[in-house]
Amino acid sequence: MKFGFAVLLAAVIGLAEPVGAEGLPATTAEQAAADLRQAIEALKAADSGKDRIAALTATIRAYETGLAALRQALRGAAVREAEISAGFEARRDQLGQLLGVMSTMEQSPAPLLMLHPSGPLGTARSEMILSSVAPAVQTEADKLKAELTEMRNIRALHEETAAMLQKGMDAVQGARTALAQAIQDRTDLPRRYLEDPEELRTLIDNADTLDAFATGLARMETDISPPRGNFASAAGSLPLPVLGRLLRRAGTADAAGITRPGMLVATHPAALVVAPWAATIRYRGPLLDYGNVMILEPATGYLLVLAGMGTVYGETGDVLAAGDPVGLMGGDELKGVAAGAAQEGSGAGRTETLYIELRQGGETIDPGPWFAETKEN
Repeated sequence: MKFGFAVLLAAVIGLAEPVGAEGLPATTAEQAAADLRQAIEALKAADSGKDRIAALTATIRAYETGLAALRQALRGAAVREAEISAGFEARRDQLGQLLGVMSTMEQSPAPLLMLHPSGPLGTARSEMILSSVAPAVQTEADKLKAELTEMRNIRALHEETAAMLQKGMDAVQGARTALAQAIQDRTDLPRRYLEDPEELRTLIDNADTLDAFATGLARMETDISPPRGNFASAAGSLPLPVLGRLLRRAGTADAAGITRPGMLVATHPAALVVAPWAATIRYRGPLLDYGNVMILEPATGYLLVLAGMGTVYGETGDVLAAGDPVGLMGGDELKGVAAGAAQEGSGAGRTETLYIELRQGGETIDPGPWFAETKEN
C-alpha cells in the first residue's frame, strides 16, 4: 500500500464541500488521510496475528472513509459542471450576440468604429455607448473564460479521481484478502464453548423465521457468556458496524409493504463490517433468506443481529473486542467505479444492505437510538 491515496485526498479536500447527511465534510477527508497514514504505519509494525488484524481493519476502514470522501468530492465536481453547463445553455442566445459583437469589434478597424452615418453628434453618442458597454463586455468575457477554465479543471479532476478510486479499491481489496488470511491464522482469540453444539444445529434446522431462531438462541443453556461491560450505558453512542447510510428505520414498510423490527443500512459492495461493542459470537453463517447472519451477545440478555453479509469471520464462541471485523458485504466493488462515484449522492453506488436488529430479553427493540449516527435528536 502506498501513500498516493492520502496525497490525492489532500488535493481534493477543497472540492469536498461541507455537507450534511447527504455526504461527508471536507474535514472527514483530512481525518481519513491522517488515519490512513497511521494505519499503514501500524500495519508495517504489526508482528502478532491479533495486532495485524487490528492494523488491517484500521487500514480498510481508513480507505473506505477516504474513498467515500473522494466520491463526495467527485460528485461535487459533477454537480458544479452540470451547473456551468446549464448556465451556458440558459445564456446561449445572449452569449451568441455578445460573441458576435466582440467579433465585429475585433475585426473592424478602430477609425471605422468611430464613424456614424448621422454625423459628429451620432459619432459622439456611439462613443459614449461603446465606452459604457466595453467594461460590461470585458466582465462577461472574463466570467466566461473563468467558467470554461473551471469546467476544464473539473473534467481533469474527474479523470484523475476516477483513476485514483480504482487504485484505492485495488489496494483495499488486497487488504481485505490479507485480513481474511490473518483471521484464519489467528490462534490467540479468547473462546467460550457451547455445552451442546448439536442443540444449535437442531435450532438452525427447525427455525422458520429469524425471530424464532433468535428467540430460541437466547433461551439455549450455554456457557458462552458475553464480555464484561455496561452495554446498556452505551445507548446512543455506538458506531454503526458498517460505513453506510440509513435506508429504512425499524417498523418502516418497504416497497412491498413489509415491516421489520430492525433497521436497514445501505452500503457499498465489499464494505467491512465490525463489532460495534465487545461481544461473543452466538451464531455465524447462512440463515433462511437473510444471507450470512452474525448474532453477537454484547451483554447478558442482549442479542445484536447483523444480516446480509457476503462473508462472515470467526466461529461460534469467539470473544470479540469492539471494532473487530465480523465480515464483508457482498457485491463487486470494482464494477462501475466512476459511475457509482458520480452518483454518490443518489445512493446508486450503495448496492448492498445490512440489516441490524437488537433484541433484549427475547423481544426486539428499535436499534436506531443505540447508534450515534441514527439516533433521533
